[in-house]
Amino acid sequence: MCTSTEMVNTEREQRTEILHKVEREETNPEWGFYPEKRPMELYIKFGFVVLDKPRGPTSHETVAWLKRLLGLRRAGHAGTLDPGVSGVLPVALEESTKALQAIAHSDKEYIAVMKLHEDVSEDKLVSVLKMFIGEIYQKPPLRCAVKRQLRIKRVYDLELIEKVGKYCIVRMHVEAGTYARKLIHDIGELLGCGANMRELRRTRAGPWSEKEAVTLNQIRDAYILWKEFEYEDLLRKMIRPVEEMVKHLPKIWVRDSAVDALCHGAALAAPGVVKLTNNIKKGDLVALMTLKNELIALGRAEMSSQDILKAQRGIVARVIRVIMPRGTYPKLWGAAKAKGEVKFQ
Repeated sequence: MCTSTEMVNTEREQRTEILHKVEREETNPEWGFYPEKRPMELYIKFGFVVLDKPRGPTSHETVAWLKRLLGLRRAGHAGTLDPGVSGVLPVALEESTKALQAIAHSDKEYIAVMKLHEDVSEDKLVSVLKMFIGEIYQKPPLRCAVKRQLRIKRVYDLELIEKVGKYCIVRMHVEAGTYARKLIHDIGELLGCGANMRELRRTRAGPWSEKEAVTLNQIRDAYILWKEFEYEDLLRKMIRPVEEMVKHLPKIWVRDSAVDALCHGAALAAPGVVKLTNNIKKGDLVALMTLKNELIALGRAEMSSQDILKAQRGIVARVIRVIMPRGTYPKLWGAAKAKGEVKFQ
């Protein structure tokens, strides 16, 4: 029997295909790097870590330790975990912090230990859990970093894994920004006996599960192996390219001649498109990619996949956040524009 998470991932895979607008288009190997072949220093600066946060420190403290460990100027995380909560914490390094917008609203999955104030039957508990699946109203707790106003959040699934007396283990699949502690409190209220959360672990954030997460100690050991013994394979496995942060987004691949213009914030016109995924809708957040699969920028789609495929002219996406530094690819778009190959506005 498939879980809700497995069903979501399967649906993503089934609906994503690559549509070729231009059958043959080559990329110059002298410009840019295939993500997995970036030099190690550059690989780290454009890196992304699925960190297994321990219980105790805050998310900000954990990220600060990682930043100091790798000798970086900045790092950022998506989806803050409370000090007493462990689990999956996506962390972007240096230049990758510009792409945090791509994962900020990813759904989350938790395993919670809930203590009921009075024992209730398993059937009653399962029945009440089902009542919370769907849209719910939540007001953030008193001690939180956001404004305390009533919000609507979606609960995708609640599953009772085990119940022993008053203690229950519950799996939660929820929308980003849902407060697990408040959800458990509300479940207890509806049961009529009250309940509180005793322990919580995030087992998945977006497409990344705890099976992929690495600890600070593992990263430290891999970093020492690279620095002292020039062995970088282990660190490359633990730190992922920034492109990993947009693997769940619809994508558009562009010609080499269009790359630097996009790095300067130009909108992408139809002649610059080489291929794209088939799941783009107007208004979607999309990843603009080179033919080496490098992330250039995040954009907002102005057309659907089918419209882009048919379009000979017009703007297909507007840049909202540039990731790639200017000059990574040469300024070819002026010459291409003169020839009528690529048009930008």
